[in-house]
Amino acid sequence: MRIAVLTRNASLYSTKRLIEAAEEKGHEVHVLDTLRCTAHLTASGPEVHLHGEKLEKFDAVIPRIGASITFYGLAMVRQFEATGAWCLNGSVGIQRSRDKLRSHQLLAKAGIGLPLTAFAHDPESAEDLIRAVGGPPVIVKLLEGTQGVGVVLCETKKAAESVIQAFRGMKAYLLVQEFVKEAGGADVRLLVVGDKVVASMVRQGAEGEFRSNLHRGGSAYATKITPAERKTAVAACKALSLRVGGVDILRSDRGPLVLEVNSSPGLEGVEKATEIDVAGKIIDYIDKQATPKAPAY
Repeated sequence: MRIAVLTRNASLYSTKRLIEAAEEKGHEVHVLDTLRCTAHLTASGPEVHLHGEKLEKFDAVIPRIGASITFYGLAMVRQFEATGAWCLNGSVGIQRSRDKLRSHQLLAKAGIGLPLTAFAHDPESAEDLIRAVGGPPVIVKLLEGTQGVGVVLCETKKAAESVIQAFRGMKAYLLVQEFVKEAGGADVRLLVVGDKVVASMVRQGAEGEFRSNLHRGGSAYATKITPAERKTAVAACKALSLRVGGVDILRSDRGPLVLEVNSSPGLEGVEKATEIDVAGKIIDYIDKQATPKAPAY
């Protein structure tokens, strides 16, 4: 099978593991720099070009689209979809996951547990937003933030109002969420492939840090999950139309609460914490879903 990996950096751990796993299973892998691909729209059909040459059709595409190039990355995923290539995560799912507000709207519509969340345009609505999520302390999140950047814990009503007004003063959109104290600065990352959770780990924030991101000095270790957590993670990916996703949940007194769903989850932390070959499981899934079927006679 011909597989394309869309990425800006082939040396990243996750990308290298996916390439290794695919090649070990005998697939032909092509690593494509997302920003160097071009879309050609012709009367004979859509084409993808690289370095001035038309690319032959791929059986499967693995998008590893960084947040900084979401717009162009989505355009390229759509172009590959238009050529008939099967994409591990499609443009619709990636776009939904990258828009924090849209993803929360879809998760809420599906009846999936979430921290209380509020959104508004007018900074004068700050008091209403804070009240809507149960009062201080609250979390204020930029819609475009990633890896814990643009996430602020506000201990008091005055601090929350100041942060909301400052962000809106910069024309930045934000969400206000309740602070789930009982989570203790930890969350659970569940790796969903298809309709299964294939690996899970607890991510614990560094001392004095409420954000659990490994990029911010957090630690990780394998964990057993409950049936409710498993069901929530699978349902969250389904609600966003993702075949593969990293679902971050908080363990709260009222059950699992989804914080975020990542359409290009990193594999290094979870593979090292759990010693599970997640990359291999992703390639096995691609094998089952995208391998051309022999015609029936």
